[in-house]
Amino acid sequence: MDPKLQRRVQRYGWDKASSTYERYWHQQLAPAQDRLLDMAGIRRGERVLDVACGTGLVTLRAADLTGHSGTVFATDISDEMVAALKGQAGRRHLTNVTAARMDAEALDLPGGSFDVALCALGLMYVPDPTAAMREMRRVLKTAGRAVAAVWGARARCGWAEIFPIVESRVQSDVCPMFFQLGVADRLALTFEQAGFHNVRSESISTVLRYDSADDACGAAFAGGPVALAYSRFDRTMRESAHAEYLASIEQWRSGDAYDVPGEFVVASGIA
Repeated sequence: MDPKLQRRVQRYGWDKASSTYERYWHQQLAPAQDRLLDMAGIRRGERVLDVACGTGLVTLRAADLTGHSGTVFATDISDEMVAALKGQAGRRHLTNVTAARMDAEALDLPGGSFDVALCALGLMYVPDPTAAMREMRRVLKTAGRAVAAVWGARARCGWAEIFPIVESRVQSDVCPMFFQLGVADRLALTFEQAGFHNVRSESISTVLRYDSADDACGAAFAGGPVALAYSRFDRTMRESAHAEYLASIEQWRSGDAYDVPGEFVVASGIA
């Protein structure tokens, strides 16, 4: 896919998903976010960069860890995600949080200015993940730490049929290599190619719990990466797509709820 088109799809797609993202993904993404922050080891007074921040699920936690003597600068390609984060930071009176819309592959930030760089489940959407990691390394101080989390192997993510289901109805233009960074040591290799050393990575098996069919479909269609394509569906298309998706995760239904398997990969490195 043309990189410019991919960035455009991501920008406006996440604009569409911003209002429902936390409702459907806050709990489900917590295991990856918890491990990412553990591996980052953020200390009081440090300067932290959060790339592809979304609504700030990681940003706000990082702000608590670095305290009033530190700062967190958050970036996302979506204007609406950035606005949501700013709103939450304002309501919590977090004066140490700043956010701006920015391309992960071209950070408009000075080099050597951060102690820690984070990217929680955003690297899969970047046209050139290695370029994004090089940018993270550029803006880190010497011996600064970077940590990134991505979705794991496609075969271990029970919700993965969402992509062909949407593509069969409307071209979604979501990154066709979505799961590539979760295969084998690919994420760790991306860190190394970007110039990081002391790289380590680990996989985390998880379960995505949804209490109802409506929640499972809301997460998959409206609150995630296919939100832009989904916004073009008419009522008939939505009903048929929901039915097809629910059939694909039927094996993990228990009563009204769904416990869908998933996998995350988290890696860290030193600049």
